[in-house]
Amino acid sequence: MGRPTVVFPLVLLALLALLTFWIDRSVQPPERRPDANLRHDPDYILDNFVTTRTNVNGALAYVLAAVKMKHYPDDDTTELERPRFTQYAINKPYTQIEGQRGNVSSDGETVEFMDNVVVVRQASKDKGEMTVRTQYLKMFPKQEVAVTDKPVVITQAPETVIHANGMVFNKKNQTVNLRGRVRAHYLPPSATKKAASKAPASAPAKTSKAAPQKKAKAIASPAKKQAKQDKRSTSTNNQARIRR
Repeated sequence: MGRPTVVFPLVLLALLALLTFWIDRSVQPPERRPDANLRHDPDYILDNFVTTRTNVNGALAYVLAAVKMKHYPDDDTTELERPRFTQYAINKPYTQIEGQRGNVSSDGETVEFMDNVVVVRQASKDKGEMTVRTQYLKMFPKQEVAVTDKPVVITQAPETVIHANGMVFNKKNQTVNLRGRVRAHYLPPSATKKAASKAPASAPAKTSKAAPQKKAKAIASPAKKQAKQDKRSTSTNNQARIRR
């Protein structure tokens, strides 16, 4: 009589526990299976990637190239390895941007460059070549504007060097707005032209004068002989006249 009395409550508790577990499983939402669109994995990879874009007139606007390109479907972004962006304009020097890494937005409106970014604007008739070095640069191709909030070092021929804490470069307007603390070393082009004109003037002058002197001596030697003969003949005539 005592043993069934002890077993019955234990069986009842086990049944209640199973019922509670079943109810909890029924209430819980179904587990989601992993979706490829929710993971940040590339759906395709391209080596030696190159893309171009033209303006409304069909002229080349810019070229974007990279050693490797990865596209991610979850946010429709593109990663670039060693990107190189070259922007062209009519009757203006082209501008080239290079970096170790880069990102392109889903709509293609912005291109980011990271790690050892170098911007080179080619020289024009009235302006020397300009180089910008920084660690981050955000480019807006349609607006032809580049922005950075990282320190920049700008060098422009002949000997201009500028340090700043940020920059806004507008290629269309050919302007550079500097941010933060700015330090500059500027040498006017006229000063370099004067220094260049003074330096090489003395060396060729000596060599150019030395050559004709030797020729003059070579030409003068028969003249001296003729002069001596004339002197001898003159002295002979004088002696003859005196004798007369």
